[in-house]
Amino acid sequence: MERDVVIVAGFGFRGAVSVQGLANALGGAGSGQTVSALATAADKAETPVFMAFARQMGLPVIGIDAATLSAQEVRTQSVASTAARQTGSLAEAAALAAAGPGARLIVTRVVSEDRMATCALAEGEGA
Repeated sequence: MERDVVIVAGFGFRGAVSVQGLANALGGAGSGQTVSALATAADKAETPVFMAFARQMGLPVIGIDAATLSAQEVRTQSVASTAARQTGSLAEAAALAAAGPGARLIVTRVVSEDRMATCALAEGEGA
């Protein structure tokens, strides 16, 4: 049975991010794509602002554990992200992990205008 292709928006964000900042990052990365889910690190997935953003978007949230994030091959190599998360881009790693095996990045990390959030898009068959 063939599975439908899904597009997942992966996010990295600072503690002081706003719903508007997350929306801005998605808008910069989205370019008209229909997103199926939002993904980020497991410890960030249930923060109030991210949950409020997910409710506003009407999308499910997928929290990804640290080992899975660090195992993803990302294109962006941020020194800060590598030091904090052991991956060059939390947004890219989360999107790839949540999009499932064989996923591919369709939009590399985009930074919000306020520099508080990043977003990347990956497509795959889902995790």
